[in-house]
Amino acid sequence: MPSARADLSLFASALAARLPGQWTSDYQQHLTFESQCATIDRLWDCGHVEYIVSQYVLGHEAILHGPDGQHLYVTDRPLRPGQFVVAPLCPDVEPHHFVGIEEPSGIVVPNGPVRAAAHIARRLLPRYEAARDAVRRSLVERPEPPRRTAPPQVDQTLTLTWYEDGALGAPYEDVLEEAREVLYVHGFQYAPHQAAFLLPASYGETDRALRLQAVALRLAAAGIGVNLRHATPSATLPPRPPAVARPVPVLPAAPTAHAR
Repeated sequence: MPSARADLSLFASALAARLPGQWTSDYQQHLTFESQCATIDRLWDCGHVEYIVSQYVLGHEAILHGPDGQHLYVTDRPLRPGQFVVAPLCPDVEPHHFVGIEEPSGIVVPNGPVRAAAHIARRLLPRYEAARDAVRRSLVERPEPPRRTAPPQVDQTLTLTWYEDGALGAPYEDVLEEAREVLYVHGFQYAPHQAAFLLPASYGETDRALRLQAVALRLAAAGIGVNLRHATPSATLPPRPPAVARPVPVLPAAPTAHAR
């Protein structure tokens, strides 16, 4: 016979009294799933506790408040009346301070507060403290989020144009002398009758993308910027004629079974 579900409020209070240090318990009820979302956003868990709270309307929760700003979330384990789940809550810092830090995640504990406190003290609190220490180091080492710097200004640029026929290239006189060899090496061809360097459409989209990337990297290393442009249509297309309704042909009726 399955054991009865223990009262969460009483369990959390008894659990707080048995954890190392000074802990208090705060019990809350939730009538809807939305009301428990505030806690879901604070969970420091990437495993089954996060899954449980995101999939079930649990109805209530308890938050244990411990020394040095530690906070533990406690709630029922659905379908297992003899168990609870416990997970740490994130410290209130900027998101970039969690980058590269392994989440301490939560654990399943039995509904006896003595055994549950032993599990938490042995398995969860050391991981929690290690993660909190890592966040403290991050606060010192990375006080501000990393920013992508703007590219340096360049004196020379090469503008390549996508033409209407699918070719990619530039007029010969617009190609810097320092860039011509790079274009040749990566498949651009000089078309004398068009007076342009062109990367033929016959290479295919993937191959041309790789060649274009290689050109950009080579020229960037030489201090030459690369721009991409689409060719402006030389003439405005005439407006599409209005659709004309066509009569729907009427098919003869199929012969009946007794027709000869």
